[in-house]
Amino acid sequence: MAETADSSGAQAGSRYLPIADHGLIGDLRTVALVGTDGTIDWYCCPSFDAPSVFASLLDADRGGSFALAAAVTARTKQFYFPDTNVLITRFYTEDGVGEVQDFMPVTDNALEIERHRLIRRVVCVRGTVPFRVRVAPRFHYGTASHTLRMSPDTAVFTCSDTRLALTATVALEGDGTDVRAEFKLGEGESAVFALDQIGDDITQRGCAHAEAEQQFTATVAYWRGWLRQSRYRGRWREMVHRSALTLKLLTYAPTGAIVAAPTTSLPEQLGGERNWDYRYAWIRDAAFCVYALLRLGFAGEAEAFITFLTAHIRPGQTNSSGPLQIMYGIDGRTDLTESELTHLEGYQGSAPVRIGNAAADQLQLDIYGALIDSVYLYDKWAQPISSDQWDDVCAIVDWVCAHWDQPDEGVWETRGGRKNFIYSRLMCWVAIERAIRIANRRGLPADLPRWQQCRNTVYRRIMERGWSERRQAFVQHEGTDVLDAAMLMMPLTKFIAPTDPKWLSTLDAITRDLVSDSLVYRYDPRSSPDGLRGDEGTFSICSFWYVEALVRAGRLDEAQLAFEKMLTYANHLGLYAEEIGRTGEQQGNFPQAFTHLSLISAAFNLDLALG
Repeated sequence: MAETADSSGAQAGSRYLPIADHGLIGDLRTVALVGTDGTIDWYCCPSFDAPSVFASLLDADRGGSFALAAAVTARTKQFYFPDTNVLITRFYTEDGVGEVQDFMPVTDNALEIERHRLIRRVVCVRGTVPFRVRVAPRFHYGTASHTLRMSPDTAVFTCSDTRLALTATVALEGDGTDVRAEFKLGEGESAVFALDQIGDDITQRGCAHAEAEQQFTATVAYWRGWLRQSRYRGRWREMVHRSALTLKLLTYAPTGAIVAAPTTSLPEQLGGERNWDYRYAWIRDAAFCVYALLRLGFAGEAEAFITFLTAHIRPGQTNSSGPLQIMYGIDGRTDLTESELTHLEGYQGSAPVRIGNAAADQLQLDIYGALIDSVYLYDKWAQPISSDQWDDVCAIVDWVCAHWDQPDEGVWETRGGRKNFIYSRLMCWVAIERAIRIANRRGLPADLPRWQQCRNTVYRRIMERGWSERRQAFVQHEGTDVLDAAMLMMPLTKFIAPTDPKWLSTLDAITRDLVSDSLVYRYDPRSSPDGLRGDEGTFSICSFWYVEALVRAGRLDEAQLAFEKMLTYANHLGLYAEEIGRTGEQQGNFPQAFTHLSLISAAFNLDLALG
């Protein structure tokens, strides 16, 4: 697919770009979202989960932004510099063509890391183009005031605990506590803007043309060097590699954690209340992360993520959510208290805007299967786990054996009360079964008779109480006939043969009830109330699970068509939000790691089946 898009289709007069009309840049500690209009409307500094500096994505008036665009009417297109995370936004005017090259240098230099440098290089490639800039930071989600200190080519924004320095190769003007500039470039001319975090031990520094060129070259070399590790040579190389580059951008280098998404509160439905903060590391994603990274050849990233899991996420004192939380801060912290920012109107007026996530305190039994499966995959394909890590695995599996039959909130983090979710039972089976495999292959000590008996009991419970004779399908939870797309994981986890008659009947039922043009809904909230108002779009990870389920069932023509259709719902850069709306629009936090992980897995296994 082409990596360009024309933004002229955006709604006239809208104060918000569509979620899909954004690209992503980052430095492996934080990211910025850049709209097709050249505006950075989301940026948290110095980390993914730090308070925002630019958040006009969540409030066009109060959030703050860094706008840089042609000063005259222009068509725009946006693409990534090939095989990198350097983003280019082009402006096509009557008198010329200009472009903005956005990137954040990736470095191992400790002093440079602390700058979190964001470089915006403006180049006129044809004719002449006038440009206009307005830099309007709004610290701490727009709640903290700041001061501005100016010199002709530098502006320093200071709030109580943060200082940012904007340097430019053109003259800057103060406008209250904001900064603006206007300039015209002729063919071959350029201008550079650099935004740095500075502090008592970080001196202010400009960014001349030569330095910008050097850092551009170094950043391109970094991303291309990283991507060369990929072993994927299949049919969908461009999309798989863009997904891999996106996952790398969502990695917090100091710990190896991977955030679910770099944004908060982008709505799953406009006007609804399903707005959540996804800037944390979910245990649920663990097995998918390790599987995708190892399949592509990124063993270092898989090892870093396993190190994060084992270093920061150890079985602790059991509480209402079990020995593990479902999610952790990118530094391993457990306090993710949820609150609402009532002063922000939300994306297109879709409040509430939330920071923190109360779901961290939920009991979700599926996370134990995801965690142990990730350990199993790493132990099998990368390197053997340590004796301490095995002790942690044993402690977790022993806990699962004692608690697997509890009702919980389930994988979809419902807020309508605990139920006996079948997916939770399935992943408890996975936790026990994978631990048994590790013990048998490595000859490690374990209470195998107890584990095996419990594994068999869980299997029988699922087959007896998870199956609906009326629907001829496995269902969402015990005592219901409601379908759930999470059941697509049954053959993927090797719980059931992909050609088992009961599974094929379930696949047909899901296709009838939950699939729309290859897009898959998680479940029907009207049939299975989840404690929240409103509807939602199709869930993109489920759509890729559906492709894999079709592949494993031997329905390759259907699988390939569903996969190709799904690719048409990506944005112009190959990025996906969490959900797809009724008319194909991206909904929810963006971009979503889970979606890109499942895309990689589906592409890999579809390639394998097609030969």
